[in-house]
Amino acid sequence: MYQQVNQFYTLYQKGAAGLARLHSAVALAARLYIAQVFFSAGLTKIQDWDTTLFLFEEEYHVPFLSFELAAYLATIGELLLPALLFVGLLTRFSALGLSVVNVVAVISLIEIAPAALYLHVVWGLLLAQVAIYGGGFLSLDRPLKNYFRNQM
Repeated sequence: MYQQVNQFYTLYQKGAAGLARLHSAVALAARLYIAQVFFSAGLTKIQDWDTTLFLFEEEYHVPFLSFELAAYLATIGELLLPALLFVGLLTRFSALGLSVVNVVAVISLIEIAPAALYLHVVWGLLLAQVAIYGGGFLSLDRPLKNYFRNQM
């Protein structure tokens, strides 16, 4: 019995090590997907700024901010943070910033369709994964970390 448990545990450890090697690829896929979603939203905002301002004034109810400031901050956040996330620069910061944008988007709507809420939850989980585990080997954070480590 002990030998069977030991064999199972050894097999489990090998499987876990294999999955750990996938982290960078999965982190890259999550980063690229999230970057595309939020960057597209930012592009939509700048394509018709008058409509964006109207929506922030009438439809979105961002707490504690004027609708103009909220529109500017959301647009800048949806254009800058996804670009950083895409290349893996300041990955955790970018993921946390987009998490704030994501949460504010949900709480700013009086009514949100269940399918839209579901997407925001999925995006939030992907952002949490990137914020917690980082961008992985396939990010600019890694060579920068190595560079600054060697400078000290």
